[in-house]
Amino acid sequence: MFSFCTDPSTLPDWQWMACYLTTGKHMSIYYSVFTVLILLAVTAPIALLFGFVGASAARSRIAPLRWFAQGYIAIVRGVPEIAFFLFFVIALDQGIEYLRHKALCPDWSEPIRQGNDFVVCQAAKVPLGSAPQWLHETYGFALAVLTFAIVYGAFAANVLFGAMRAVPRAQLETAEAYGMTQRQTFWRVLVPQMWVYALPGLSNLWMVLIKATPLLFLLGVEDIVYWARELGGTKTPRFTDYPHGDWRMWYFLALLVFYLLFTRVSEIVLGRIMARLTKGQATAGGEAQRKAATA
Repeated sequence: MFSFCTDPSTLPDWQWMACYLTTGKHMSIYYSVFTVLILLAVTAPIALLFGFVGASAARSRIAPLRWFAQGYIAIVRGVPEIAFFLFFVIALDQGIEYLRHKALCPDWSEPIRQGNDFVVCQAAKVPLGSAPQWLHETYGFALAVLTFAIVYGAFAANVLFGAMRAVPRAQLETAEAYGMTQRQTFWRVLVPQMWVYALPGLSNLWMVLIKATPLLFLLGVEDIVYWARELGGTKTPRFTDYPHGDWRMWYFLALLVFYLLFTRVSEIVLGRIMARLTKGQATAGGEAQRKAATA
């Protein structure tokens, strides 16, 4: 906070704006940018892990495992993200509290379901009502990460499953002819080559994941969209030292610029990764690189 911000009503416009953009409440929207970036940094590898395990299980020779993986991919991909987010988080949260309630409060005589209310003993609450605020926020963030990972892990599994099938069968048969076991063929031949075929689909999935981060608000996390709407709404002198009209359009315009820049940087990075992976590979990208090198 600048030292000249003691009486904002007497300041010229540029100083007033500088003070306005550095208030304690405004810091929340800056922190929420890091929340989005941390969510992406944590969710992306977990979703990729879910996808890899799901794709591997979908091609398993064990029928129940294969059916489970294919069902996971089909069901999660077939449900709208917003519906899954609203249902899964509530169901998971209540499921955890229900199990804790049964273990910690065996003498509870009242019904847990009371109309539309879900009532458990205080000891079963997650987190506990007396827990510090940071623990509540961490718990909500963890639920958000798990939900995003499950949803986009199913899409990643579908992409990786297709990429595994795109690897030429002749290469796998050649590896087996040289005496490699099925596990060695999978890890040394199939997995290294499938990324070339998977990266375009995974790149699109990364872009979709970036655009889905505003759904954090539905999961109880105060993200940049929440704060843009909160800070951009009309403010009166009765409640703030910085009254203003409806500025939501400008806040959402700033979000638009942020997401466009973020996706552009992502495109550049993903393009370089794709060029690296296709180098020397028998793919259209690899062939284009060879022609460019010999031209």
